[in-house]
Amino acid sequence: MSRKNILIICANCVGIFLCMLDTTVMNIALPAIQKGLSVSLNNLQWAINVYTIIFATLTIPLSRLADRFGINRFYLSGMFIFLIGSILSGIATNLSTLIVGRAVQSIGAAIVFPLSMTIGISSVSLIQRTTVIAALGVTQGLAAALGPTIGGIITQFLSWRAIFLVNFPLLILAIILAFYSLDFKENYIQTKIDYLGSLLSMVTLFSLTLALVKGREWHWNSALIIGLLAISTISLILFIITEKTSANPMLPLELFRDRQFTGSAVAIVLSNLFLVAVTVILPTYFTHIQNRTELQAALLITPISAMIFIFSPLAAVLVNKIGPRIVIATGFLLMGIAYVLFTKIDMTSLPAIITADIFLGIGYGIIAGPITVLAASNFTGTLLAASQSLAGVFRQIGIVLAVAIFVSGLYGNLTQAQKNSIKYSQQQIATLQVSALQRRKIEKHTIINIKKQQINTTTTKNHFSSAVKRELIQSNYQKIVMLNQQLPQSVKLKILQKITKKVNQKIKQLNQEINQCIVKIKNYSLQQYHHAFIELYMLTIPFVFSSMMVSILFMRKKDYLTTMQQKHNY
Repeated sequence: MSRKNILIICANCVGIFLCMLDTTVMNIALPAIQKGLSVSLNNLQWAINVYTIIFATLTIPLSRLADRFGINRFYLSGMFIFLIGSILSGIATNLSTLIVGRAVQSIGAAIVFPLSMTIGISSVSLIQRTTVIAALGVTQGLAAALGPTIGGIITQFLSWRAIFLVNFPLLILAIILAFYSLDFKENYIQTKIDYLGSLLSMVTLFSLTLALVKGREWHWNSALIIGLLAISTISLILFIITEKTSANPMLPLELFRDRQFTGSAVAIVLSNLFLVAVTVILPTYFTHIQNRTELQAALLITPISAMIFIFSPLAAVLVNKIGPRIVIATGFLLMGIAYVLFTKIDMTSLPAIITADIFLGIGYGIIAGPITVLAASNFTGTLLAASQSLAGVFRQIGIVLAVAIFVSGLYGNLTQAQKNSIKYSQQQIATLQVSALQRRKIEKHTIINIKKQQINTTTTKNHFSSAVKRELIQSNYQKIVMLNQQLPQSVKLKILQKITKKVNQKIKQLNQEINQCIVKIKNYSLQQYHHAFIELYMLTIPFVFSSMMVSILFMRKKDYLTTMQQKHNY
């Protein structure tokens, strides 16, 4: 491979990495952004959703439009658009500017992502193509996994703004590499654009992704969500009919006649769903339930990314030795074991968490390494480019599904956990032998902490102020003194000392009882919130293991190795 080709691939990898990174990098920084812009978490979700929705919607249409204006020029314009969006997001002083910045970013990503694959693949010989596709595919998976880790580290040490502004130097580097290595005097391909197919694909993906990301908030059984899903279904049917009859289809449906491509598409969706379900949800558990910092939460899922980095290239080589069926099945098997571990281990044990992370990272890495190659292995020319664009869309759908299913499920579980914890706390506090006012005060403070999920904070040792203590002493002292006002001063002093001692003992006893009650409430609440997270993984375990069946869509070892040998000889 020439030096020029290496520079092209490097630029492509940087572009793909940033496009995929910005899909998940924001999640762990949401509390910091919420505080910085003084907005509700519900409204802030749009800054994440708009990127995912537009990215998934425009990837295929814009990649086809590039043929008309020159792929290299269009690719460079996408870089600049993504750069502008990153700067707008980084300097945003209000939510509207942030959402606009993210929307601009997503348009750039919808150009850069598919064209990086097209340019990278077309820049090398047929023999080198598998290596390049594998490298670009590994970059995609690694970026999606590293998003929360990088977001946590940058937010902890710099600022939430830096998660967007850090794109600036990397994009400038990629743009310089592109200027140096790409030919901008390319011939344009004067093909007809399938406008109807493009419109229908955008309507299908837009309505589907919008329904998935807003289903929890707008309610899954609402007319709006049902309407969006109906529009998506009808548009998909019309899209298929249009593409079958079009002379220049935007998406060649013959791709799906290839079992290996179909298997790859399903595997891409499922593997990304199961990966992001952990890399997005688990940091939330660490920060909200265990009161860890964003940095600590990020570092606790870093082993996942490390394993992806190590095992993706190994799996890409391994698939040529043992065939795709065993590799894909093993990947889902290991991911399933990771899910089992997450439901069984002590989540305060670092070795246990790291072990589960390692299984998940190896499992995903084994799938991600060869899957991009497998999706493209039987295609050339326009079909090859289309297969890569579509693979990118399927990856986005997997991420959207993970967020929609698991965030929605988590919200419902946390709501129920909160109700159970509040009910239990009220029952326990009602048994305390303190005044009604003191009970209301303790109950109010406890419920606030439960609602904020601040249930792992340090317990206050003394629940009675000095003023309350003095009032108790004085009221008891006055009751005794009023019975005999002629008592000598020395006797009154002894009585006061005796009452003070008894009050101190009583307050100490009450403090112990209150603290024991609070500890019981904390333990119960922690158990409830822990179950709210873990239940999601428990319910998912059968689906992860069932995904091993996807492997039967791929070629048998003998057939695959024979096909690869024939291509190599050719």
